[in-house]
Amino acid sequence: MSGSGPDAPQPDSSEESGLQEAERDWAAAKAFYDNLVTKRPRPPKPQHAITVAVSSRALFDLVEERRIYEEQGVEKYVEYQQENENVTLKPGPAFHFVKALEHVNARLLELYPDDEERFDIVLMTNNHAQVGVRLINSINHYGLTIERFCMTGGKSPVGYLTAYLTNLYLSADSEKVQEAIEAGIASATMFTANKDVAYSDTQLRVAFDGDAVLFSDESEQIVKEQGLDKFFEHEQLNENKPLAQGPLKGFLEDLGKLQKKFYAKNERLNCPIRTFLVTARSAASSGARVLKTLRSWGLEIDEALFLAGAPKGPILVKIRPHIFFDDQMFHIEGAQKLGTIAAHVPYGVAQKYQKSA
Repeated sequence: MSGSGPDAPQPDSSEESGLQEAERDWAAAKAFYDNLVTKRPRPPKPQHAITVAVSSRALFDLVEERRIYEEQGVEKYVEYQQENENVTLKPGPAFHFVKALEHVNARLLELYPDDEERFDIVLMTNNHAQVGVRLINSINHYGLTIERFCMTGGKSPVGYLTAYLTNLYLSADSEKVQEAIEAGIASATMFTANKDVAYSDTQLRVAFDGDAVLFSDESEQIVKEQGLDKFFEHEQLNENKPLAQGPLKGFLEDLGKLQKKFYAKNERLNCPIRTFLVTARSAASSGARVLKTLRSWGLEIDEALFLAGAPKGPILVKIRPHIFFDDQMFHIEGAQKLGTIAAHVPYGVAQKYQKSA
Protein backbone atom coordinates (compact mmCIF):
# COMPACT_ATOMS: atom_id res chain seq x y z
CA MET A 1 0.00 0.00 0.00
CA SER A 2 1.38 3.41 -0.93
CA GLY A 3 2.32 5.68 1.93
CA SER A 4 2.88 2.79 4.35
CA GLY A 5 6.70 2.94 4.44
CA PRO A 6 8.78 4.04 7.42
CA ASP A 7 8.88 7.65 6.24
CA ALA A 8 5.14 7.89 5.61
CA PRO A 9 3.36 10.62 7.65
CA GLN A 10 1.45 9.36 10.65
CA PRO A 11 -2.34 9.78 10.64
CA ASP A 12 -3.50 12.99 12.27
CA SER A 13 -5.24 12.16 15.58
CA SER A 14 -8.08 14.61 14.93
CA GLU A 15 -8.63 13.09 11.48
CA GLU A 16 -8.63 9.60 13.00
CA SER A 17 -11.14 10.56 15.68
CA GLY A 18 -13.31 12.20 13.00
CA LEU A 19 -13.39 8.95 11.02
CA GLN A 20 -14.24 6.99 14.16
CA GLU A 21 -17.05 9.41 14.93
CA ALA A 22 -18.40 9.08 11.38
CA GLU A 23 -18.37 5.29 11.75
CA ARG A 24 -20.31 5.57 15.02
CA ASP A 25 -22.84 7.87 13.35
CA TRP A 26 -23.37 5.38 10.54
CA ALA A 27 -23.71 2.50 13.01
CA ALA A 28 -26.32 4.44 14.99
CA ALA A 29 -28.25 5.40 11.83
CA LYS A 30 -28.15 1.79 10.59
CA ALA A 31 -29.40 0.48 13.92
CA PHE A 32 -32.30 2.94 13.77
CA TYR A 33 -33.28 2.18 10.17
CA ASP A 34 -32.86 -1.58 10.60
CA ASN A 35 -35.84 -1.46 12.95
CA LEU A 36 -38.01 0.22 10.31
CA VAL A 37 -39.91 -1.87 7.78
CA THR A 38 -39.74 -0.60 4.20
CA LYS A 39 -39.81 -2.07 0.72
CA ARG A 40 -37.59 0.71 -0.65
CA PRO A 41 -33.89 -0.17 -0.94
CA ARG A 42 -31.82 1.93 1.44
CA PRO A 43 -28.94 3.99 0.08
CA PRO A 44 -25.59 2.20 0.42
CA LYS A 45 -22.94 3.49 2.77
CA PRO A 46 -20.97 6.13 0.79
CA GLN A 47 -17.62 4.43 1.48
CA HIS A 48 -18.85 1.32 -0.35
CA ALA A 49 -21.00 2.95 -3.04
CA ILE A 50 -20.18 4.13 -6.55
CA THR A 51 -21.60 7.64 -6.21
CA VAL A 52 -22.91 9.31 -9.34
CA ALA A 53 -23.80 12.97 -8.80
CA VAL A 54 -26.25 14.38 -11.36
CA SER A 55 -27.41 17.97 -11.75
CA SER A 56 -31.11 18.75 -12.07
CA ARG A 57 -30.60 20.07 -15.63
CA ALA A 58 -28.86 16.81 -16.60
CA LEU A 59 -31.56 14.62 -15.05
CA PHE A 60 -34.56 16.63 -16.28
CA ASP A 61 -35.42 18.89 -19.21
CA LEU A 62 -35.31 22.37 -17.66
CA VAL A 63 -34.78 24.40 -20.84
CA GLU A 64 -37.91 26.53 -20.36
CA GLU A 65 -37.18 27.01 -16.67
CA ARG A 66 -33.63 28.06 -17.48
CA ARG A 67 -34.94 30.63 -19.98
CA ILE A 68 -37.17 32.14 -17.29
CA TYR A 69 -34.23 32.29 -14.88
CA GLU A 70 -31.97 34.02 -17.42
CA GLU A 71 -34.58 36.47 -18.74
CA GLN A 72 -36.64 37.24 -15.61
CA GLY A 73 -34.35 36.47 -12.68
CA VAL A 74 -34.26 34.10 -9.75
CA GLU A 75 -37.46 35.28 -8.00
CA LYS A 76 -39.65 34.67 -11.08
CA TYR A 77 -37.88 31.35 -11.63
CA VAL A 78 -38.61 30.12 -8.10
CA GLU A 79 -42.20 31.39 -8.36
CA TYR A 80 -42.69 29.49 -11.65
CA GLN A 81 -41.28 26.29 -10.17
CA GLN A 82 -43.55 26.51 -7.13
CA GLU A 83 -46.62 27.20 -9.27
CA ASN A 84 -45.78 24.14 -11.39
CA GLU A 85 -44.51 21.80 -8.69
CA ASN A 86 -47.21 19.23 -9.54
CA VAL A 87 -46.26 19.32 -13.25
CA THR A 88 -43.87 16.45 -13.89
CA LEU A 89 -40.58 17.44 -15.51
CA LYS A 90 -39.65 15.69 -18.75
CA PRO A 91 -36.52 13.50 -18.88
CA GLY A 92 -33.17 15.20 -19.47
CA PRO A 93 -29.99 13.82 -21.09
CA ALA A 94 -28.85 11.81 -18.03
CA PHE A 95 -32.30 10.32 -17.31
CA HIS A 96 -31.94 7.04 -19.24
CA PHE A 97 -28.43 6.56 -17.87
CA VAL A 98 -29.75 6.93 -14.29
CA LYS A 99 -32.57 4.47 -15.02
CA ALA A 100 -30.00 1.98 -16.31
CA LEU A 101 -27.87 2.42 -13.16
CA GLU A 102 -30.92 1.64 -11.05
CA HIS A 103 -31.62 -1.50 -13.07
CA VAL A 104 -28.06 -2.68 -12.32
CA ASN A 105 -28.72 -1.97 -8.63
CA ALA A 106 -31.90 -4.06 -8.70
CA ARG A 107 -30.00 -7.00 -10.22
CA LEU A 108 -27.20 -6.66 -7.65
CA LEU A 109 -29.68 -6.63 -4.78
CA GLU A 110 -31.21 -9.87 -6.10
CA LEU A 111 -27.81 -11.57 -6.10
CA TYR A 112 -26.21 -9.81 -3.10
CA PRO A 113 -29.02 -8.57 -0.82
CA ASP A 114 -26.66 -7.54 1.99
CA ASP A 115 -23.90 -6.02 -0.17
CA GLU A 116 -23.51 -2.23 -0.39
CA GLU A 117 -21.20 -2.09 -3.42
CA ARG A 118 -23.63 -0.58 -5.91
CA PHE A 119 -24.56 2.78 -7.45
CA ASP A 120 -25.80 5.66 -5.32
CA ILE A 121 -27.32 8.52 -7.32
CA VAL A 122 -27.14 11.97 -5.72
CA LEU A 123 -28.98 15.02 -7.07
CA MET A 124 -26.33 17.75 -6.99
CA THR A 125 -27.84 21.11 -7.90
CA ASN A 126 -27.46 24.84 -7.27
CA ASN A 127 -31.25 25.09 -7.21
CA HIS A 128 -32.99 26.73 -4.26
CA ALA A 129 -34.66 24.52 -1.66
CA GLN A 130 -38.07 25.94 -2.68
CA VAL A 131 -37.66 24.15 -6.03
CA GLY A 132 -37.06 20.84 -4.26
CA VAL A 133 -40.71 19.84 -4.13
CA ARG A 134 -41.03 19.77 -7.93
CA LEU A 135 -37.82 17.77 -8.24
CA ILE A 136 -38.99 15.28 -5.61
CA ASN A 137 -42.41 14.96 -7.25
CA SER A 138 -40.81 14.27 -10.64
CA ILE A 139 -38.35 11.74 -9.19
CA ASN A 140 -41.21 9.92 -7.46
CA HIS A 141 -43.35 10.03 -10.62
CA TYR A 142 -40.69 8.11 -12.54
CA GLY A 143 -39.98 5.72 -9.67
CA LEU A 144 -36.34 6.77 -9.35
CA THR A 145 -34.45 5.93 -6.18
CA ILE A 146 -32.66 9.19 -5.44
CA GLU A 147 -32.60 9.78 -1.69
CA ARG A 148 -29.66 12.13 -1.32
CA PHE A 149 -29.95 15.75 -2.48
CA CYS A 150 -27.51 18.65 -2.34
CA MET A 151 -29.31 21.95 -3.08
CA THR A 152 -27.00 24.93 -2.71
CA GLY A 153 -29.31 27.91 -3.31
CA GLY A 154 -27.43 29.52 -6.18
CA LYS A 155 -23.92 28.56 -5.06
CA SER A 156 -21.78 26.11 -7.01
CA PRO A 157 -22.27 22.57 -5.67
CA VAL A 158 -18.83 21.46 -6.86
CA GLY A 159 -17.28 21.95 -3.42
CA TYR A 160 -19.60 19.26 -2.05
CA LEU A 161 -18.57 16.60 -4.55
CA THR A 162 -15.61 15.44 -2.47
CA ALA A 163 -17.70 15.38 0.71
CA TYR A 164 -20.22 13.13 -1.05
CA LEU A 165 -17.37 10.81 -2.16
CA THR A 166 -18.36 11.34 -5.79
CA ASN A 167 -17.09 8.89 -8.42
CA LEU A 168 -18.73 10.61 -11.40
CA TYR A 169 -20.36 14.05 -11.81
CA LEU A 170 -22.70 14.85 -14.71
CA SER A 171 -23.98 18.35 -15.33
CA ALA A 172 -25.37 20.56 -18.10
CA ASP A 173 -23.11 23.39 -16.90
CA SER A 174 -19.71 23.23 -18.60
CA GLU A 175 -18.09 25.66 -16.15
CA LYS A 176 -18.99 23.50 -13.15
CA VAL A 177 -17.76 20.41 -14.97
CA GLN A 178 -14.44 22.12 -15.73
CA GLU A 179 -14.15 23.10 -12.07
CA ALA A 180 -14.77 19.49 -11.01
CA ILE A 181 -12.25 18.09 -13.53
CA GLU A 182 -9.63 20.48 -12.17
CA ALA A 183 -10.43 19.18 -8.67
CA GLY A 184 -9.63 15.65 -9.87
CA ILE A 185 -13.24 14.40 -10.06
CA ALA A 186 -14.41 12.42 -13.11
CA SER A 187 -16.92 14.76 -14.75
CA ALA A 188 -18.65 15.47 -18.04
CA THR A 189 -21.07 17.96 -19.58
CA MET A 190 -24.27 16.32 -20.80
CA PHE A 191 -25.76 16.99 -24.24
CA THR A 192 -29.22 15.91 -25.34
CA ALA A 193 -29.49 13.81 -28.50
CA ASN A 194 -31.16 15.44 -31.50
CA LYS A 195 -33.25 12.33 -32.20
CA ASP A 196 -35.31 10.04 -29.99
CA VAL A 197 -33.97 6.50 -29.88
CA ALA A 198 -34.86 3.44 -27.82
CA TYR A 199 -32.44 2.51 -25.04
CA SER A 200 -31.96 -0.89 -23.45
CA ASP A 201 -34.03 -1.42 -20.31
CA THR A 202 -32.01 -4.44 -19.24
CA GLN A 203 -28.36 -3.49 -19.84
CA LEU A 204 -26.33 -0.40 -18.93
CA ARG A 205 -24.31 0.47 -22.03
CA VAL A 206 -21.41 2.91 -21.60
CA ALA A 207 -19.11 4.01 -24.44
CA PHE A 208 -15.74 5.68 -23.85
CA ASP A 209 -13.29 7.46 -26.10
CA GLY A 210 -9.68 6.51 -25.34
CA ASP A 211 -7.19 9.38 -25.34
CA ALA A 212 -7.91 12.15 -22.80
CA VAL A 213 -10.88 10.14 -21.47
CA LEU A 214 -9.75 6.71 -20.28
CA PHE A 215 -6.10 7.53 -20.93
CA SER A 216 -4.03 10.69 -20.54
CA ASP A 217 -3.65 13.11 -23.44
CA GLU A 218 0.06 12.21 -23.89
CA SER A 219 -0.45 10.68 -27.34
CA GLU A 220 -3.01 13.24 -28.43
CA GLN A 221 -0.47 15.98 -27.79
CA ILE A 222 1.84 14.38 -30.33
CA VAL A 223 -0.94 14.18 -32.94
CA LYS A 224 -1.83 17.84 -32.47
CA GLU A 225 1.73 19.15 -32.38
CA GLN A 226 3.73 16.78 -34.61
CA GLY A 227 1.21 15.04 -36.86
CA LEU A 228 0.02 11.47 -37.46
CA ASP A 229 3.29 9.94 -38.68
CA LYS A 230 5.12 10.97 -35.51
CA PHE A 231 2.16 9.70 -33.47
CA PHE A 232 2.26 6.26 -35.13
CA GLU A 233 6.04 6.10 -34.61
CA HIS A 234 5.68 7.11 -30.95
CA GLU A 235 2.97 4.54 -30.25
CA GLN A 236 4.91 1.68 -31.82
CA LEU A 237 8.08 2.61 -29.91
CA ASN A 238 6.09 2.76 -26.65
CA GLU A 239 3.77 -0.16 -27.32
CA ASN A 240 4.75 -1.92 -24.08
CA LYS A 241 4.68 1.22 -21.94
CA PRO A 242 1.22 1.70 -20.40
CA LEU A 243 -0.45 5.04 -21.00
CA ALA A 244 -1.10 7.19 -17.94
CA GLN A 245 -4.67 7.20 -16.71
CA GLY A 246 -7.25 9.74 -17.85
CA PRO A 247 -10.18 11.23 -15.91
CA LEU A 248 -12.68 8.41 -16.64
CA LYS A 249 -10.37 5.46 -15.95
CA GLY A 250 -11.71 5.20 -12.39
CA PHE A 251 -15.31 4.95 -13.57
CA LEU A 252 -14.44 2.15 -16.02
CA GLU A 253 -12.73 0.43 -13.09
CA ASP A 254 -15.91 0.82 -11.01
CA LEU A 255 -17.99 -0.72 -13.79
CA GLY A 256 -15.51 -3.59 -14.05
CA LYS A 257 -15.78 -4.35 -10.33
CA LEU A 258 -19.54 -4.64 -10.61
CA GLN A 259 -19.28 -6.80 -13.74
CA LYS A 260 -17.09 -9.24 -11.83
CA LYS A 261 -19.79 -9.58 -9.17
CA PHE A 262 -22.14 -10.84 -11.88
CA TYR A 263 -19.48 -13.12 -13.35
CA ALA A 264 -18.95 -14.65 -9.90
CA LYS A 265 -22.62 -15.73 -9.96
CA ASN A 266 -22.24 -17.28 -13.44
CA GLU A 267 -24.04 -14.30 -15.01
CA ARG A 268 -21.43 -13.27 -17.57
CA LEU A 269 -23.77 -13.88 -20.52
CA ASN A 270 -26.58 -12.09 -18.72
CA CYS A 271 -24.53 -9.23 -17.27
CA PRO A 272 -26.50 -5.94 -17.12
CA ILE A 273 -23.36 -3.85 -17.82
CA ARG A 274 -21.57 -3.60 -21.16
CA THR A 275 -18.63 -1.31 -21.93
CA PHE A 276 -17.31 -0.03 -25.26
CA LEU A 277 -14.11 1.67 -26.39
CA VAL A 278 -14.84 3.86 -29.43
CA THR A 279 -11.60 5.45 -30.56
CA ALA A 280 -10.37 7.32 -33.63
CA ARG A 281 -7.09 5.36 -33.38
CA SER A 282 -6.08 2.84 -36.04
CA ALA A 283 -5.87 -0.74 -34.78
CA ALA A 284 -2.73 -1.78 -36.67
CA SER A 285 -0.80 1.47 -36.21
CA SER A 286 -1.66 2.41 -32.63
CA GLY A 287 -4.16 -0.04 -31.16
CA ALA A 288 -1.83 -2.46 -29.41
CA ARG A 289 -0.69 0.09 -26.82
CA VAL A 290 -4.28 0.82 -25.84
CA LEU A 291 -5.17 -2.85 -25.35
CA LYS A 292 -1.95 -3.56 -23.46
CA THR A 293 -2.59 -0.54 -21.21
CA LEU A 294 -6.04 -1.87 -20.27
CA ARG A 295 -4.50 -5.30 -19.63
CA SER A 296 -1.81 -3.77 -17.40
CA TRP A 297 -4.57 -2.08 -15.36
CA GLY A 298 -6.39 -5.40 -14.98
CA LEU A 299 -9.39 -3.96 -16.82
CA GLU A 300 -11.58 -5.56 -19.46
CA ILE A 301 -13.53 -3.69 -22.12
CA ASP A 302 -16.35 -5.67 -23.71
CA GLU A 303 -16.04 -4.21 -27.21
CA ALA A 304 -13.18 -2.21 -28.75
CA LEU A 305 -13.85 -0.30 -31.96
CA PHE A 306 -10.87 1.30 -33.75
CA LEU A 307 -12.24 3.69 -36.37
CA ALA A 308 -9.01 5.00 -37.95
CA GLY A 309 -10.39 8.54 -38.10
CA ALA A 310 -13.87 7.63 -39.38
CA PRO A 311 -16.90 9.40 -37.81
CA LYS A 312 -18.07 7.87 -34.54
CA GLY A 313 -21.77 8.74 -34.93
CA PRO A 314 -22.80 5.80 -37.19
CA ILE A 315 -21.07 3.24 -34.93
CA LEU A 316 -22.71 4.75 -31.85
CA VAL A 317 -26.12 4.38 -33.51
CA LYS A 318 -25.50 0.62 -33.58
CA ILE A 319 -24.25 0.53 -29.98
CA ARG A 320 -27.01 2.76 -28.56
CA PRO A 321 -25.14 3.62 -25.36
CA HIS A 322 -26.90 5.33 -22.47
CA ILE A 323 -23.90 7.67 -22.43
CA PHE A 324 -20.85 8.28 -24.63
CA PHE A 325 -17.81 10.09 -23.18
CA ASP A 326 -15.48 12.05 -25.48
CA ASP A 327 -13.06 14.96 -25.08
CA GLN A 328 -13.62 16.52 -28.53
CA MET A 329 -16.72 18.54 -29.33
CA PHE A 330 -16.87 17.57 -32.99
CA HIS A 331 -17.30 13.92 -31.92
CA ILE A 332 -19.94 14.99 -29.39
CA GLU A 333 -21.84 16.96 -32.04
CA GLY A 334 -21.61 14.12 -34.57
CA ALA A 335 -22.99 11.69 -32.00
CA GLN A 336 -25.80 14.09 -31.05
CA LYS A 337 -26.99 14.50 -34.63
CA LEU A 338 -27.54 10.77 -35.00
CA GLY A 339 -29.33 10.32 -31.68
CA THR A 340 -26.62 9.47 -29.13
CA ILE A 341 -26.60 11.10 -25.69
CA ALA A 342 -23.05 12.40 -25.38
CA ALA A 343 -20.99 13.72 -22.49
CA HIS A 344 -18.06 16.07 -23.07
CA VAL A 345 -14.98 15.55 -20.89
CA PRO A 346 -13.10 18.89 -20.85
CA TYR A 347 -9.63 17.48 -20.37
CA GLY A 348 -6.36 17.53 -22.25
CA VAL A 349 -4.74 19.29 -25.17
CA ALA A 350 -7.85 19.18 -27.39
CA GLN A 351 -9.48 21.83 -25.20
CA LYS A 352 -6.77 24.33 -26.11
CA TYR A 353 -7.33 23.72 -29.80
CA GLN A 354 -11.12 23.92 -29.46
CA LYS A 355 -10.85 27.31 -27.70
CA SER A 356 -8.49 28.70 -30.32
CA ALA A 357 -10.79 27.47 -33.09
